[in-house]
Amino acid sequence: MQGERSLKSLVLAAGRSTRLAAVAGGAPKPLVPVGGVPVLHRNLRWLASHGISETYVNLHYGADEIKASVGDGSAFGLRVKWSEEHPILGTAGAAKKLERELCSGPLQRFLVVYGDNVFGFDLGCMLDAHTEARFKDPTVAGTLAVFDQQRNPHTGIAGGRVQADAANRIAAFVEGQPDAPGYVNAGCYVLEAETLMCVPPPPQASDWARDVFPAMLLAGMYLRAYPIEGYCLGIDTPEAYRKAEEIIASLKP
Repeated sequence: MQGERSLKSLVLAAGRSTRLAAVAGGAPKPLVPVGGVPVLHRNLRWLASHGISETYVNLHYGADEIKASVGDGSAFGLRVKWSEEHPILGTAGAAKKLERELCSGPLQRFLVVYGDNVFGFDLGCMLDAHTEARFKDPTVAGTLAVFDQQRNPHTGIAGGRVQADAANRIAAFVEGQPDAPGYVNAGCYVLEAETLMCVPPPPQASDWARDVFPAMLLAGMYLRAYPIEGYCLGIDTPEAYRKAEEIIASLKP
């Protein structure tokens, strides 16, 4: 385990698992097991293994079931606090609701993790890369994990495209076009506090990749792509879920 980091994090776990219903058996998507371990449990252990000591988890569908499964987080090596949403606020709105809590530390930055993806990459290296980039250029507002469909293991859930230049400065986001060129958004972001100035307050819902990041680029703000070494496995559909199971099984010694 890496040394403890003061960075606060938010794990997004408020989705309904509608498309995954055939294999979820009524369970919230964050509790669907991959390789015998619920996705949310995997993510909490992954965060703890990289020194994250505290995280918020947003909830909506299946909130009581998720709380009962996770408890206070001590079983996973970190502290978990809950943020229930009625209505759902979107990936960015969830962070805006917690603006004071996420930005209360000395770093004035926070981590956002999509709780229904299975991650297998060195988060510490990504955090260090952001810190180094921010030191060199204080205008860097965020670093986004991305992957290459030709190189990284994945489940065929394309996600949004992230287009960046040779220096990994992000130039554009493309949503709803699975054949568009560029990296795939992995759903893991290191963000500076100023990014939340671009997010409308609750109860308005907003999404990072669809709404906020494109608006930031139009305003001239600097976002960086971080191509991961490893995998990001989305489980949004039964087909993707089966592929995730195959990939995780293949990685076991």
